[in-house]
Amino acid sequence: MFSGLCLLGLFAAATRGVHAYYLPGLAARDYSKNEPVQLTVNSLAARESMSLLPYDFYYEKFHFCKPVDMEVERESLGSVLFGDRMYNSAFQIKSVPSLCSAKISAEDAKFINLRIKEDYFMDWYIDNLPAAQYTQDEEGTPFYQIGFALGQLYTDEGSETDKAPVNLYPFLNNHYDITVEYHTKDNVTFRVVGVLVTPRSVASIEGSNKCDFTSHTADLELSEKQDTTVEFSYSVTWKLSETPWATRWDKYLHVTHAKIHWFSILNSIVVVVVLTVTLAVVLLRALHKDISRYNSLLEENFGEEEIGWKLLHADVFRPPGERVLLAVLVGSGVQLFLMAAISIFLSALGFLSPSSRGSLTTLALVCYMLLSGVAGYTSSRLYKMMKGDNLIEIISLSATLVPGYLSFILFMLNFVLVRAESSAAVPSTTMLIVLSIWFVVSVPLCILGGCIGFNQPTLEDPVSTKQIPREIPPQSMILQTWVTCLMSGVIPFAAIYIELYFIMNSIWFHQVYYMFGFLFLVFLILATTASEIAILVCYNHLCAEDWRWAWRSFLGPAMSGLYMLLFSIVYCFCGERSVFDYNWQYWIH
Repeated sequence: MFSGLCLLGLFAAATRGVHAYYLPGLAARDYSKNEPVQLTVNSLAARESMSLLPYDFYYEKFHFCKPVDMEVERESLGSVLFGDRMYNSAFQIKSVPSLCSAKISAEDAKFINLRIKEDYFMDWYIDNLPAAQYTQDEEGTPFYQIGFALGQLYTDEGSETDKAPVNLYPFLNNHYDITVEYHTKDNVTFRVVGVLVTPRSVASIEGSNKCDFTSHTADLELSEKQDTTVEFSYSVTWKLSETPWATRWDKYLHVTHAKIHWFSILNSIVVVVVLTVTLAVVLLRALHKDISRYNSLLEENFGEEEIGWKLLHADVFRPPGERVLLAVLVGSGVQLFLMAAISIFLSALGFLSPSSRGSLTTLALVCYMLLSGVAGYTSSRLYKMMKGDNLIEIISLSATLVPGYLSFILFMLNFVLVRAESSAAVPSTTMLIVLSIWFVVSVPLCILGGCIGFNQPTLEDPVSTKQIPREIPPQSMILQTWVTCLMSGVIPFAAIYIELYFIMNSIWFHQVYYMFGFLFLVFLILATTASEIAILVCYNHLCAEDWRWAWRSFLGPAMSGLYMLLFSIVYCFCGERSVFDYNWQYWIH
């Protein structure tokens, strides 16, 4: 203990004067008076519609004003993969009302009006802080909602609506009232702690200094029959705030439906408790009773006929069919499990800042690549235990099957996005970087882990296996493979589907998901539930004298992934205001 403290003291003394770098998004930026403050723009995306395609801010059909020297902001790999496209802008955060004017053709007007009807919103940043609109939740708590609308929708009566009536008129927002909240301690240096934008639709601006459109009614309607001249303008207001820089994200990271999160945790805990009690009864009562009676019969030498799972001692460790595929999937599952565990755990500890866009995706991608050795080791070790002897086959499939399948899906989706001219399309250079990391890092690590695992001593079975497999008696409908698997996947999915709803909200509606404490608890519950389901499936099949338990114990918990996919499809069509949301609100309140 004393030596450890001495080493710690020597390390602290040795590092005195050493220059260290800061984590992205964790260092404050101080501005002086009259120093330019840069406003960066991100891609436009739909908030509450079924449109899945984001577009670059400077997509030619929008006709937004471009800076003289347009530059692309450097982003992390995860941010690029998630569709962030950051550029500098022509906005000068000063009192300059006029920005530029543009002539929008009838064809481009149709494109913009359609995007307004699809509820597209803009995503701006100042000092790495997103522009937002001041709003309140259902309980009246104020918070900052990230992004603001591309335009406004009016009905024949002239009132805004959330639904889509028969006659819907879109108006383009071309004037932006920007409020920059700043904090200072010495009136010499200033820090940005908040950005609010109020968009307005203004057909004409009378004079260069008349930018007060507080009571102005939207009137800039783009004609779909002829060209429309649009003048873009903005105003800047600096507002002193008492919010310190360290807590400036608290106004953005608003907890919505906190009661539902706790309801989700309690629901999941109840599921785990029920499963644990059921499993304890099976293993500690029924199984113990069977073993005791079986041992007593052997001691008394009655020679009665064995029944149930005791008949399968010579077949229970028989290698399953398609053992190579099973070993590869189990190894890849271990890789994905560790990747998710590490990423969620580090996020829950607060190592990932919300201002560092794409940091979670980057961390998950790096963990997945570095854990390829674990996948190769697990696959080859399990394959050798199942009497496999083809090292090249198991290593090659471990390194290429699942990563190749994921890469194929990524390339196909990217091809569709490129054809749609969407900003979510990953640049070719980024795709080459991902492929290079796969071949240079992931494949060698998988080969190394596979060789190490295959050269380890074989895990010997506790009992010998007969050469001739035992005949399996007719099974009931409930014990059929797909029936068992489909029923087994329901319980793990039921433990997580509420939290999955909030994750879908963050992905589809471009919100900041930061409730990783809830997510980590749900992840542990999911892992526990899946393990217990696998044990129960295995025991039930052995009691039915069916020794083909390997694939079923794997596919049973894995079927929860199928239900997640179906839930995602339903969510895509139902959206945020689905029947699930109203049911939860009813039961919680």
